[in-house]
Amino acid sequence: MNTRLSRFSKTAGPGVLFACTAIGVSHLVQSTRAGADYGLLIIGFVILITLLKYPFFEYGSRYANSTQTSIIDGYKKLGKPALWLYFLLTIASMFFVTGAVGFVTAGFFENLFGIGFLGEWTIIILFATCVGILAIGKFNVLDSLIKIIAIVLLLSTVVAFLLTLYNGPIEPAFGFEPKDLWDISGIFFLLALMGWMPTAVDLSSWNSLWILERMKQTNYIPKLRETLFEFRLAYLVTGILAIMFVILGSFIFYGSGEELPNSNSLFAHEIVTLYTQTIGDWSYIIIAASAFTVMFGTILAVFDGYSRSLQKTVELLFTKKEEKIRTKFRTFYVIFLFVLSIGSLVVIFQFESNFKELVDFATVLSFVIAPVIAIFNFRLVTGKFLDKAHQPSILLKILSFAGIIFLSGFALFFLITKFFL
Repeated sequence: MNTRLSRFSKTAGPGVLFACTAIGVSHLVQSTRAGADYGLLIIGFVILITLLKYPFFEYGSRYANSTQTSIIDGYKKLGKPALWLYFLLTIASMFFVTGAVGFVTAGFFENLFGIGFLGEWTIIILFATCVGILAIGKFNVLDSLIKIIAIVLLLSTVVAFLLTLYNGPIEPAFGFEPKDLWDISGIFFLLALMGWMPTAVDLSSWNSLWILERMKQTNYIPKLRETLFEFRLAYLVTGILAIMFVILGSFIFYGSGEELPNSNSLFAHEIVTLYTQTIGDWSYIIIAASAFTVMFGTILAVFDGYSRSLQKTVELLFTKKEEKIRTKFRTFYVIFLFVLSIGSLVVIFQFESNFKELVDFATVLSFVIAPVIAIFNFRLVTGKFLDKAHQPSILLKILSFAGIIFLSGFALFFLITKFFL
């Protein structure tokens, strides 16, 4: 028993990082909005998209453990065009994704400390802090912080959820008319929700990089089943928490006639109030601190994930002397941290105070990208690039086909609707 726990403690980390990255905007913001606007109807879609995306995230972990290389290395094996496409898709989306997560985090930061008067400086200070922590602290700080954050979030959400179930849903306001999920705005929101539920598919590459970093950190190479167990446990938790957030939003807001604010700090206040209405006013500061901590963990993971994946992609695309560039990892990593922060700030300032539009744009963009990464990941773990013993089961392959068809169909529907109708 002690031996198993010891092995699990050495393996644990990448899955927790994945869960905290996912739980940020997709759960605190999008799932709560979904429940508040459309009620419990939305739970079926949350479960469906979480199931259909699952294989492509697992494949990042499976490939890293089986080959001792990242799945980005695998993209190069598919051919330089595949790696270039991944690189271009990353560049196209990273500023919007980081901007959306940063904007939400800044809202919870302002809510916690009451510093809305700082305006744009709040986000600048936040981004500078993230760059400083990651540039100096490396993976160790991120790994340690994220585990504490995960425990705080899990406990506070479960308590709020159980008390909300006990109190039951609110009574609908007189004359309340539910929003139509099947009109254009409803369908676009559904796409935005699924874009980051539980998170963007291209983040599967981050998980493979974090697994390799964890191996280096602990000097322990886990068996495939150990790596997959840690990831599956984390993925299951993200799915359950997503359902909890939808129910929280539905029970407390749906039918009230209230709209969740289109301001990041006011939205943060509403989310924290959602918890305190069920737990008690005394818990406001605890929940506000917990919510900010969760979002801060998410933005740290996003900065690290994008910078780490860009460093690896540039290494593979532009040099054959891999050992030489690896000795300069910290330099390239820090450069990408600065590039990412500056580009994301530009995006945030363009959207100004239109919080929901930025989040929806970033999440829909992720949904459109998803089929490409899904196909790449599927090819890498089911073809000649992976040993037969490490390839996924027939059931997982069938789920993969269903996921690719679903993601491609909805992405195509969005593009046709957006640009031709």
